[in-house]
Amino acid sequence: MPAAHPPEFRRRALDLVAQGNPVGQTARNLGISESCLRNWMTRPRASRSRRART
Repeated sequence: MPAAHPPEFRRRALDLVAQGNPVGQTARNLGISESCLRNWMTRPRASRSRRART
């Protein structure tokens, strides 16, 4: 299993995508898989929706 990336790295990757950079290109530039980055993109939404229901 690959080593986990630090939260700062994940935040920066998500910021780059939020700024309009393509997901695939951002993932390649950072040396991670596109599916990994897409998973990170869905996690915060899931957390917010769980908090909203409680």
